[in-house]
Amino acid sequence: MPDFTPVLQPTEPDESLLDRLALIERVTLVAAIAFFALNLTGRLLVLLSLGFASGRHLMSAGTASAALVSALSLHLSGPRFSRRVQRLAVLLAAAVAVVCAAIACVYAFYLSPEAQGSGGAASMHFETAAVFAILGAALIFIRAQKRLAVMTADFLTFFLVLFVLILISGRLIAALGIFGPTTAPSAPWSTLVGLAVLTSMAFLRRAENGVYSILLGRGIGSNIARGLTPLLFALPYVRECMRARFFSIHRMPPHYTTAILASTAVMLSFALLLFLAWRINHMEVEIHDLSLRDALTDLYNIRGFQLLAEQALRMARRAHLPFSVLYIDLDDLKRVNDTYGHQAGSALLIETGKILKSSFRETDVVGRIGGDEFVVAGQFNASGISLAAQRIGECATRRNAESDSPYQLSLSIGSVTTDAGPQQNLDELLGIADRAMYEEKRRKKLPVAR
Repeated sequence: MPDFTPVLQPTEPDESLLDRLALIERVTLVAAIAFFALNLTGRLLVLLSLGFASGRHLMSAGTASAALVSALSLHLSGPRFSRRVQRLAVLLAAAVAVVCAAIACVYAFYLSPEAQGSGGAASMHFETAAVFAILGAALIFIRAQKRLAVMTADFLTFFLVLFVLILISGRLIAALGIFGPTTAPSAPWSTLVGLAVLTSMAFLRRAENGVYSILLGRGIGSNIARGLTPLLFALPYVRECMRARFFSIHRMPPHYTTAILASTAVMLSFALLLFLAWRINHMEVEIHDLSLRDALTDLYNIRGFQLLAEQALRMARRAHLPFSVLYIDLDDLKRVNDTYGHQAGSALLIETGKILKSSFRETDVVGRIGGDEFVVAGQFNASGISLAAQRIGECATRRNAESDSPYQLSLSIGSVTTDAGPQQNLDELLGIADRAMYEEKRRKKLPVAR
């Protein structure tokens, strides 16, 4: 029967991860819209002198408005909205991009650098306007599908993340006082938090299709990228803060400071390389096992059995040792499936797999090569394989005596042994053992003589 199970490519997004991110995105956007609306309301009350004696911790009116419109654009561009609503989201994003780009140009061409960012409560800082202009432009293409538009959206999102990282990390470093006190104007924390949230949501939306989708895939590369991204983001900041701290305390010669930082960076990079190699090797082993093993019984599948049994047969010939093949058939599996359901049949297959695994050595090759057919190959002589078959039968009898299930576990077994010298190949040995197994099955069906 052909296998109609769809094959999931490693590059395809992990649906469970997408579902979790979609829930986080919806909750975060609703909270962000409420946060920006409260900031705008508070700022308007300050401007009207109706409350909030000091509004220095609030966003400016312009910043709160741009943030609120951007959040609405992100929310309305979601897949559950109609095309008309999504076009409205594009218009809102375009409005943010145009207005904020105009504000940034006014600062750049008509005001002195000292005046930038020192406007009143209704204005926004130059760097904030520039970032919102990029954010608005990125949101225009947030749902892009055509190649050029996708590349544009990814490009804009890259620079959006870059500039927001610069703003937030600059403010954090200033707050830590690594370079001493600073009097340079900067955006309030509420603005930076808002930009971080909007940038994160835009990045996650772009990660659904585009170059950033590697972070949401189900393959090896995606798993590694998700694990290493936080570390790669944090390490450069730690290194630069350490560098600044070492140079500021003047307690160590500059050449030793450079040597310490460079050596630390080398060893951290080496540790990262080792982790990456270990993770890839571990996943390769898992993939190898998945391609060679039967999912139900954890025995080798037909591909794995043939590969490893051929290798074991060659080794036996080279060492002039006997080699045996055992062919096992699970009796009456169809009747169990029809009477008690396929779950009962699967339970019998699993029990048979456990019996076989417990009855043979790790060096023996045990596989399930058909619906109810199992095989074992290994370096046994004729008496050894006969004892193994007897041991399997005893395990089945003991299981039937101890189990209260309404169906019995019955196995038909055939075997063949080839000694040193001219020998059959693996397929011929399997054929002989298969015929011996069917002969055993026929003997079971003969009436018992009285």
